[in-house]
Amino acid sequence: MPVKKYLLKCLHRLQKGPGYTYKELLVWYCNNTNTHGPKRIICEGPKKKAMWFLLTLLFACLVCWQWGVFIQTYLSWEVSVSLSMGFKTMNFPAVTVCNSSPFQYSKVKHLLKDLDELMETVLDKILAPEPSHTNTTRTLNFAIWNHTPLVLIDERNPNHTVVLDLFGDSHNSSSPVPGSACKAQGCKVAMRLCSVNGTVCTFRNFTSATQAVTEWYILQATNIFSQVPREDLMGMGYAPDRIILACLFGTEPCSHRNFTPIFYPDYGNCYIFNWGMTEKALPSANPGTEFGLKLTLDIGQEDYVPFLASTAGARLMLHEQRTYPFIREEGIYAMAGTETSIGVLVDKLQRKGEPYSPCTMNGSDVAIQNLYSDYNTTYSIQACLHSCFQDHMVHNCSCGHYLYPLPAGEKYCNNRDFPDWAYCYLNLQMSVAQRETCLSMCKESCNDTQYKMTISMADWPSEASEDWIFHVLSQERDQSANITVSRKGVVKLNIYFQEFNYRTIEESPANNIVWLLSNLGGQFGFWMGGSVLCLIEFGEIIIDFIWITIIKLVVFCKGLRRKRPQAPYTGPPPTVAELVEAHTNFGFQPDTTSHSPHAEVYPDQQTLPIPGTPPPNYDSLRLQPLDTMESDSEVEAI
Repeated sequence: MPVKKYLLKCLHRLQKGPGYTYKELLVWYCNNTNTHGPKRIICEGPKKKAMWFLLTLLFACLVCWQWGVFIQTYLSWEVSVSLSMGFKTMNFPAVTVCNSSPFQYSKVKHLLKDLDELMETVLDKILAPEPSHTNTTRTLNFAIWNHTPLVLIDERNPNHTVVLDLFGDSHNSSSPVPGSACKAQGCKVAMRLCSVNGTVCTFRNFTSATQAVTEWYILQATNIFSQVPREDLMGMGYAPDRIILACLFGTEPCSHRNFTPIFYPDYGNCYIFNWGMTEKALPSANPGTEFGLKLTLDIGQEDYVPFLASTAGARLMLHEQRTYPFIREEGIYAMAGTETSIGVLVDKLQRKGEPYSPCTMNGSDVAIQNLYSDYNTTYSIQACLHSCFQDHMVHNCSCGHYLYPLPAGEKYCNNRDFPDWAYCYLNLQMSVAQRETCLSMCKESCNDTQYKMTISMADWPSEASEDWIFHVLSQERDQSANITVSRKGVVKLNIYFQEFNYRTIEESPANNIVWLLSNLGGQFGFWMGGSVLCLIEFGEIIIDFIWITIIKLVVFCKGLRRKRPQAPYTGPPPTVAELVEAHTNFGFQPDTTSHSPHAEVYPDQQTLPIPGTPPPNYDSLRLQPLDTMESDSEVEAI
């Protein structure tokens, strides 16, 4: 077989030793290579040899340096961005609308009764700090207050900051300093957060008492709502037939039945039009206002939770089909008593992906469990960041936050089961390390669609037409002859495509493999006058160098084994008399037994050595190299 034949040749080559030296190989390469420079080193005189050697070495170093620069640039995976314009009929975006108030106050008042009474007393303390001006007849539930109280920080004396408890010693003897008169200019309202045993406390400061009491109320309301089942919370929000008064898409009428309900903890019940979960996405026939979505909403702000929702209006967001709407981060407000027109332009982003851009196609290669996968929505970086924060919340605080989906087997945070959850949550929320960890683990989506909005507003309805419009809307919704809607509650929306032109922003490699090879070849040809074949020649000589080195090592190891002293006899050496007798008498056999009880016995049929001069090694007298004697017949004989 050919393979066996070549292996036998290699073995024979190893047995005979190298046929030429390193110097001979280098001279052969310089005489036969196609690269400019090495030939002149061999052919020229001594001075020119030195000059050409230095020039060749210099240019070879320049080529290697340039190659390193180009390879490093290629491995940096830089991208170039191209912008292209297109024109086609497009699917209308999904539209999510919410109310600014998550719940109707008339339905959650019984849950917030103690908190509201405590909030009113806190405001009285802040606005009228003198004890004589406060209402002391009201019985308050301080169980909520003791977990996360509000305090006044007196900074009028920079060298001695005093912490004042709003309620003094009336409920908690461990208060730092009883409440006393402190003017608003000299004191700041802060939130005191302590661990479960009260040994570690921190203060969250605010520049305004409005911010302080709002954040404190939201934190306490979160504790209350987290203990209520989700189905009950949805029943306390705004129903679709109450908030959606009129709907028209293009020339087709629609109603609240064309909206998909979803519960968003920040805004309660939200409703999504054209989400594309169960039905095909609706296309837009033409650009322009008359071919878009027209909505009339009633936010009913007279039933807002007074301390929970300080902003009146509708919250809306445009997004792709089958994506979860993160309205708090990406939504916009529409003001009550106005007609808001939103012109939409579409930008499509196409990222290249690894290794050029740290993006993901569907989130399968992201280490964070997507808690929004239960909604059967596609991956987004907001979903990853929220899931990451909830994961840190569960691991650090042993419970999940009310605003985010809950992992399986976990519970929402509340004061009853997790007394120090607020302290843990706010520390985690302000942690820079936590944010950096989540940002490093989450990735952008490789394909994304963004809707750029141009917003304009006008008063609606006008003073001349508001009477009949409100009468008609009240009759359609409540079947009442009286007006049940008002300018403070109605919101009109017009959402449409400005034009069917869309922009595609696409990433492409700035340096591809063609760019790399052309630059490598250009530098090599410019400085050395070489090509790919010259590189193959150089690779060949490297292989020959390695092969010669292997042969020399094999020969060296064989020489070491030959130099090791070897015993001429396998057993005890014969005596002089036995050697003489054996040399003169061929029939003599030495005594196989010894007088010593420990003497070794010669094996059967062992031929004793006969003294004499060995024959000469004629093979060593050959003058020609071994390579000239090699033949296929010799190989086969081996």
